[in-house]
Formats: sequence, C-alpha cells, structure tokens
Amino acid sequence: MLPMSWPAPAKINLFLHITGRRADGYHLLQTVFQFVGCCDELDFAIREDGLIRRLTEIDGVAEADDLTVRAARSLQQLAGTSLGADIHINKQLPMGGGLGGGSSDAATTLVALNQLWGLGFSVDQLAELGLKLGADVPVFVHGQAAWAEGVGENLQPIELGEPWFLVLIPPCHVATAEIFAIPELTRDAQSLKMPAFLEGQGQNVCEEVVRKRFPEVDEAMNWLSQHGQPRMSGTGACVFAPFANEADANLVLQQLPGRWRGFVAKGLNRSPLLDRLALETHSGERTV
Repeated sequence: MLPMSWPAPAKINLFLHITGRRADGYHLLQTVFQFVGCCDELDFAIREDGLIRRLTEIDGVAEADDLTVRAARSLQQLAGTSLGADIHINKQLPMGGGLGGGSSDAATTLVALNQLWGLGFSVDQLAELGLKLGADVPVFVHGQAAWAEGVGENLQPIELGEPWFLVLIPPCHVATAEIFAIPELTRDAQSLKMPAFLEGQGQNVCEEVVRKRFPEVDEAMNWLSQHGQPRMSGTGACVFAPFANEADANLVLQQLPGRWRGFVAKGLNRSPLLDRLALETHSGERTV
C-alpha cells in the first residue's frame, strides 16, 4: 500500500540579505533555500460536499487563519471544484522558528489537492497561487533547493552539498512581521552573486537584531558556536550548523542542555514532497 501522508519539509536559509524595499512595503531579499529531512505530515480525505475542514487543533492558530486551510480554499475557488477535504496535520515543525512550517504545509496542500482533486494545474500556477499566501510557499511548491530573489518568488535551482544539520529550537516565538518592522534592521545589504555565496560569502542580516531582542536565540547561537558554525534560519528563532555526517551531529545533540530542544536531519536539494507526488502519479497511471 502507498503511504497516505504527504510530507511538508522544513527549510533553512543558508544566507539572507535584505537588499531594499518595494513601494508596497515588502522587503526585497536574496537568500538560498535548502530543505531538511524533518517534516510535518498531512493526510487528506476527499469530500463530495465541498467542505474543507482541519481536523487537528493547533494552539494559537484558528482554523480559518491556518495557511493549510486557506491554501485549500484558494485552490478550490480557483478551480471551481465542488470537492472538499478533511485535513489532518501531524505537526512536527515549530511555529515561529524560521523553518517555514506553515508555508510548507500550505504548499503540500496545494500540490496534494491538485493531484487528489484531479485539477491539472501546473507547478508554476500552483506557485503563483502560493505566493498570495506567503513568500516562502513557492519554493516548497517547486521542491528544489533554490537561489531566491525578489520577495522570494524569483527562484533559480541550485545544487548544494547535502550535509547533516543540527537544528536547535530556542524556547521562543519570533514573528517575521515584528522583525521586518524593526527600524535598525539592515535593508541595504550588498547584493551577492551566486559564485560569491558558493565561496562562503553571505550572512543573515536579521541575526543581529533577533539576538538583541531574544536572549534565547543569542544563547543558542553562543552554545552552538562551540561545536560548529551556527547560523539562524530566516527571521529565527531556530539556529543550525552543518556537520559532515549524522554521527557527528548526533554527538553534539546529545550534549544539548536539557531545557532545549533540537533535532538532526539531512540537508536535501529535492523535497520529499516531489517523491510523494510521484508515487501518487504512478499509482494513478497503474489503475487507469
């Protein structure tokens, strides 16, 4: 039997520059997205009555505000379909952690329901719809590690090494909108070329202001710096460091202070969502 769950992987930002601001207030970014093999898992039961329901309670997130539900309803409206879905979310990724969990859940919903409802929208069409939900949604829809510019929607696939990452989850929630509203945030970072990034250049310009306002992030960065080269993902709060192999990453994880949480996962250039979609597609072909 094919697995029923659809993965919604985490992402990390290997660097993040803010290079300007548009007239509408959105920030212009440069970043590199890579996936890591820690995922939320979503299950979809198709309904004939058009209702879309989230069957999982998520603390602090009302059903109507959940990006997963909003994604399903946006896709339903665009397609004009009479089908609906019951959605169950096995939530593993922290909220407010900079790992893109909500955006990834939304992207997985778009990809899965496009297949399960038999809609036939292209990847680009789904990504365009996803951009209206959040700037990170398109990269999850495309499912490839990417160099990103604009507000995050201009994507160029990139091949990267796939190390093992130790990701720490400080006990705080960092809201992206709050960080982007800080006056002293650097908004004129130098534009970077891909070869320069591949040579090791680039930083996360949000790191300094987040560390000043969230001592838990600063503490995690300081601790992890004893074992590797820590970076913050997105606007935080999660911080990570790459390791050559799983054993080395787990060795450091075992030394993590008891009050903190963390996990070890492999860096991925290809999202496991694409593999799950391929299973569904091939299954449909076999039953025709």
